[in-house]
Amino acid sequence: MLSYHDLSANLKRLFAYCSLFPKDFLFNKEELVLLWMAEGFLNQSNATKSQEDFGQDDFEALLSRSFFQHAPNDETLYVMHDLMNDLATFVAKDFFLRFENHTESRKEAVTKYRHMSIISEKYGVYKKFEPFKRARSLRTLLVLYVDQNPIRFFISSKFFIDLLPQLPLLRVLSLSGFDISELPDFICSLKHLRYLNLSQTFIKKLPDNIGNLFNLQILMVCGCYKLTKLPKSFLKLKNLRHFDFRGTSSLKKLPLGIGKLKNLQTLPKIVIEEEDGGFAITELKGLNNLRGKLSIEGLCKVQSKMQAHEAQLTLKRLTKLELNWGEGSQHGTLQKEVLEELKPDSECLKELAVKSYGGIEFPKWVGHPSFHRLVDVSISDCKNCTSLPPLGQLPSLKELYISSMPNVKFIGLEFTGTNQLTFTAFPSLEILRFRNMGSWKVWLTSNEVFDAVFPCLRELEILHCPKLIEFSPETLPSLEILRLYTRGWKGWSINGEVSALSRLRELHIGSCSKLIELSPETLPSLEILRFQNMLGWKIWSTNNAVFPCLHVALVC
Repeated sequence: MLSYHDLSANLKRLFAYCSLFPKDFLFNKEELVLLWMAEGFLNQSNATKSQEDFGQDDFEALLSRSFFQHAPNDETLYVMHDLMNDLATFVAKDFFLRFENHTESRKEAVTKYRHMSIISEKYGVYKKFEPFKRARSLRTLLVLYVDQNPIRFFISSKFFIDLLPQLPLLRVLSLSGFDISELPDFICSLKHLRYLNLSQTFIKKLPDNIGNLFNLQILMVCGCYKLTKLPKSFLKLKNLRHFDFRGTSSLKKLPLGIGKLKNLQTLPKIVIEEEDGGFAITELKGLNNLRGKLSIEGLCKVQSKMQAHEAQLTLKRLTKLELNWGEGSQHGTLQKEVLEELKPDSECLKELAVKSYGGIEFPKWVGHPSFHRLVDVSISDCKNCTSLPPLGQLPSLKELYISSMPNVKFIGLEFTGTNQLTFTAFPSLEILRFRNMGSWKVWLTSNEVFDAVFPCLRELEILHCPKLIEFSPETLPSLEILRLYTRGWKGWSINGEVSALSRLRELHIGSCSKLIELSPETLPSLEILRFQNMLGWKIWSTNNAVFPCLHVALVC
């Protein structure tokens, strides 16, 4: 309570809002900030800072004071301690109400509340919601799930017909998880609505007059796999800032002209369709407020590097960028020029994925050390590339995935980079995965330019690389997990100096026809040893020694 009294008036209100969450409820920081914004609880934006940024600062302030804490098993989610939840409920007073079974005795008093949440049950009988008819001043109606795997929320159609028209002042409405396939048109008469969450429902389309919600700032339809199209009036949502449609596999097209929604910050995916009046990459030009994740598919349909240049990705605050060329006949030289022009802002980017790129080599920005925040890189299905970009120069890279690059035969100095200002290659890399590299023969994991290579690598996976014969795992001093699965692969000697693999805890080998030598002296920390599909396996020499820490061994 002393910590609460020490908060500013605004932080007190933001904390009290969290009384709507039941105990043990896991919440996402970004989603909570959007709720605060929709309620009008955040400071007004200025020339240099948006409301979302103010909300992030407020969240961090509450987190630093332990009003929130990280979820035990997921650093991306947060939770309130039970005592903090009790405190939030106590200070919420007559403005916030969490509607649960034990709230039955308070049904008659719901008229005074402005913000309510409903803890989901399998069947939401209409009788339970009847008291809400009297809450005509209600601003917030949230449906929340305690379980991370939410049950389907069945609700009577009377909920829409009789209840929602009685709540004209709603700013926040969450129908996430409701067993509904369509929305009534009158929902678009809620003129004050700023936040509408329809995620995990069965809706096939949005109401034709959705554009009447001119105050709408956040629209969420995540997991609505039956949603096929957006109405033309969607383009009237001039105040829309966040449109999150992740997991909507049936939604193939965005309406032409979406680039005119200048306030958009969240637009997770676009599909380039230059023909038939489809979405053109040049429409990204006007969306300079985009931030977070952006996936661009169908890049093979971009006609020139100038079109890619007009996308102006460097002006957008993207933290995750996925570039997918898909199937097409675009010339490899043009693809390189397009990729060159799609360079994002190096100060923001944390994750990068490149798929089906048809160039022979990558432009210089891929792997450039100026991308100092980049922690995750994935490169796959790049059929024409003969070499990998110098990813060893990325100072913060922690996870790297390379797959399906059939023309790569040699991996060496070009992969680690030749930046003389850095004396360690891949200084932060922890997880490295190679898959389906059919022509790859040689991998040099050390060289004379750097003092060290892969000093922090703790997990290495090599799958379906049948021609790889030259590789020295002994040069990976921090390796803890090693997985090697390749049909027809003849193996190599894991011998080397004593303690060269002193930290290796797990060794998984599969589909290997001949394993020459496995020495316990070089694997003193081995705990798990698995051999699978070892057809024709002939030799395993342990020099009559034992693995001192081994507690799981599987041969099949």
